[in-house]
Amino acid sequence: MEQPIKILIVEDNVIIADDMQSMLEEIGYEIVDNVIVYEQAVEVLKTQQVDLVLIDIILASDKTGIDLGKHIRENYDIPFIFVTSNSDRATVENAKTVKPNGYLVKPFEQQDLYTSIEIALSNFIYGKQASGNSANSSANSNEDVPMSNSILKDSIFVKKQHLYYRIQFGDIQFIKADNVYLEVNTADKKFLVRSPLKDYLEKLPQNKFYRAHKSYIVNVDHIDAINSKDIMINNTLIPISKDFKEFIISAMNS
Repeated sequence: MEQPIKILIVEDNVIIADDMQSMLEEIGYEIVDNVIVYEQAVEVLKTQQVDLVLIDIILASDKTGIDLGKHIRENYDIPFIFVTSNSDRATVENAKTVKPNGYLVKPFEQQDLYTSIEIALSNFIYGKQASGNSANSSANSNEDVPMSNSILKDSIFVKKQHLYYRIQFGDIQFIKADNVYLEVNTADKKFLVRSPLKDYLEKLPQNKFYRAHKSYIVNVDHIDAINSKDIMINNTLIPISKDFKEFIISAMNS
């Protein structure tokens, strides 16, 4: 099941924080929490799933938003954006030390907020892909290609219309190549992704997802039936290669 991006707001001006929450919920994001100090934010990050954090630099506590940015960089693999009234050189230079994924100056409109979030998510996602492809040399057992880091521990971002959604790996049943696009299939939905099939396979857990055919990746947990030429997943017949058939039969008999 796809889930809207979950955002934590860290802002000590309650009026601005409420306005931000309304803007974000209207667009389609989910607000995990709306807190005013560093300590509250640390607790939310520890106990809840958060995909992105919006952080005011000046908070109602001894620790600043920059301290929180440093905490996120050291402990979590998620993007964050500084949202601040301060755009002076000293503040910007200080903020740069923790490598934020965005910097939004108040006051701003809903479109500014949306654009900052989408660019931050996009850069975060594709940055992880690039670093994964260059840093990993272990081979995928069924494709002989480098295995990149997953986008997230148990899920991947897929864009649908104007928003990114999180899809659990276990919910993906199969992926079909169609020209320059991929069709990512869950039990009841399809998402179009622009990517080569080989590159997409690198993002998925290698013990669950396999290249069953030149045009298909399948999640072996969702295979319902198999014959000499095809497998069936959710009433869809998917052609398989000779190598994949031998792999499946061997796995079934082991």
